[in-house]
Amino acid sequence: MILKHSFVEYIPEDIKEDKLYVSVENEIIVHKCCCGCGEKVFLPLSPVDWKFIFDGESITIDPSIGNWGMACKSHYWIKNGKIVWSNNWNQDQIDDCRINETVEHQRYFNSKKISFWSRIISFFKSNN
Repeated sequence: MILKHSFVEYIPEDIKEDKLYVSVENEIIVHKCCCGCGEKVFLPLSPVDWKFIFDGESITIDPSIGNWGMACKSHYWIKNGKIVWSNNWNQDQIDDCRINETVEHQRYFNSKKISFWSRIISFFKSNN
């Protein structure tokens, strides 16, 4: 299956099976799970979540999409609009991945806090 894409401001209620809905304004991509289970998959866009490349014709999403919280537990990549199935992960692999994601998120958001306060301090130092 090749996934079409649609750049939207807001995600529609009716999500089509073979379409990626990309909202740059709202920093999210939504699609129906590629396994056919019908579940909606939400991919937040950020430096520590998912990224996408639009080459003028198709979308590539990185990293892989592991639907660990869904019954299907599907795992795939979307490269140039095509689904590339990945191997199934066992629960230990899923748990390790979740731990790593949590650590990445904490580092990223903690650095944002430090960065913000660093800017405030720098502002006051430069105005003295």
